[in-house]
Amino acid sequence: MTRVVIVGGGFAGFKAAQGLIGRPPSSGQPVDVVLINPTDYFLYLPLLPEVAAGILDPRRISISLPGSLPGVRFVLGEVDRLDVSARTVSWVDPEGRRGQMGYDRLVLAAGSVNRLLPIPGIADHAHGFRGLPEALYVRDHIVRQVELAASAEDTAERTARCTFVVVGAGYTGTELAAQGPALTEALRRRHPELRDQAMRWMLVDVAPRVLPGLAERLGDTADEVLRSRGVEVRTEESITEATSDGVQLAGGEFVPTRSLIWCVGVRPDPLIDELGLDTEQGRLRVDEYLHPPGHPEIVACGDAAAVPDRTRPGELTAMTAQHAVRQGKLAARNVMASLGAGKARRYRHHDLGFLVDLGAGRAAANPLGIPLSGMPAKMVTRAYHLAAMPGNRVRIAAEWGLEAIQRRQTVQLGLVRSSAVPLDTRSPEVPSTPPARSRAPGR
Repeated sequence: MTRVVIVGGGFAGFKAAQGLIGRPPSSGQPVDVVLINPTDYFLYLPLLPEVAAGILDPRRISISLPGSLPGVRFVLGEVDRLDVSARTVSWVDPEGRRGQMGYDRLVLAAGSVNRLLPIPGIADHAHGFRGLPEALYVRDHIVRQVELAASAEDTAERTARCTFVVVGAGYTGTELAAQGPALTEALRRRHPELRDQAMRWMLVDVAPRVLPGLAERLGDTADEVLRSRGVEVRTEESITEATSDGVQLAGGEFVPTRSLIWCVGVRPDPLIDELGLDTEQGRLRVDEYLHPPGHPEIVACGDAAAVPDRTRPGELTAMTAQHAVRQGKLAARNVMASLGAGKARRYRHHDLGFLVDLGAGRAAANPLGIPLSGMPAKMVTRAYHLAAMPGNRVRIAAEWGLEAIQRRQTVQLGLVRSSAVPLDTRSPEVPSTPPARSRAPGR
C-alpha cells in the first residue's frame, strides 16, 4: 500500500486531503492517506474576528477533520521532526507520547505561526490572534477589562483598562479593530459606572496606510470605517516597548493599556528550518509543480512553501488562504500524477479579488476586480464565506441573523487562561523581559 502523509490540516492540507479521497492510482494499488494535525478540526480563519467579537460561536468555524474527510486516516499530534532521507515523520500527541511513521509521498502543509519583532516586552505582554484559544482569550480579556474598569475607583486605571491597542493593519488586525468598538460599547452599556467613560481603540502599523498589501481603494474604505467608529489609526507608527502598564510608541507617546493584541503577521512554521532543504524568505523552496529541488516525493503548499508566482515573475505567491486552497488542490493532483493517475500541472492562479469584513453592515471588497463598499460589499463578503465554508453554513447564517435582531452575548467563559496562549517565543531574536515584569493579574 502506498502511504501519503499530509502534515497540517489548514486550508492547504484540508484541500489536499479532500483531493486525495477516493482517487486510486492507475496501477490499482490502494493508497493510505494519513493527515497529522495538532487539533481535530479545520479552522476557518477569516471568521475568527467574529468569534472574538462575540458574534459567532467558536464551533461554527471549526470543521471536524475526521468527520469531513471519510477515508482519510487522522492522527492527532504535532509534527516536530521530518527525516527526508529516511522518509519518516515524527510527532508528539496531546498526552506527550511520541509517534513515527514512514511515507511514500509527503504533502507538507505545516502552515505558519505568529511573526514576532525584537521589541522588548512583546513576548510577555502581547497576545496573538491565530487560533480559537487566542480568540476566546481575547474575547474574555476584553469583557474582563471592561468589568474591572467598572469597579475601579482610580480614573487612570479605569482609562487604561478601557484602552485596546491592536498592532498590525493587515487583514486580521483591521477586521479585529473594526469589530472591537461594537463589543466594548455593548459592554459599557451594561455598567452605569462607565456612562461617561470612553472606550479607546487604537490600530498601529509602520505601513503608510491600512491594508497596505491591497488596492488603495480598499484600504481607504477600511480607514474611513475605522475612523467613523472612533478607532485611532496610527499608520507610520511603531511600538518600541511593551510593559504591564502600557505601550511606548516610537513617536514618544506612552499609551496606558492592559490590552495589546499582536496581529503583525505570520512566518512559516519553524519545522521548515529543520528540514535541511533550501528555503526562500523562510519558506521551503519549490518549483512550479510544488516539489522541493531533488525531492519529487514531496509536495509543499500553503504558507510553508515558497511557490513562484507566474503572474508576477521573480516574486512568490502571498501567504493567503486563497493561494493555500488552490495549492492544496494542486498538491493532491500532482501526488496522484506521481502515482500514475493523471498528469502533473504547474501552479498558476488568477486573482479573484479580496474581501475584508468590517462588521456592522460594512465591508470592503473587489470581487473579480469590481470595487465594492458598504452593504453590497457586506453581502458579497458573507456570501463568499458561506460558499467557502466546508460546513456549518446554516448555523453561521442563523447566528448572523440573530446578531441583527438580538443583543450580543457578552459573558466571560473562562475557558482559556493567559498562560495557555503565549506568543510563539521560539525565535531567538525576540527578547523577553525579566520575571519581575511579568504580566499583571487579569491580563
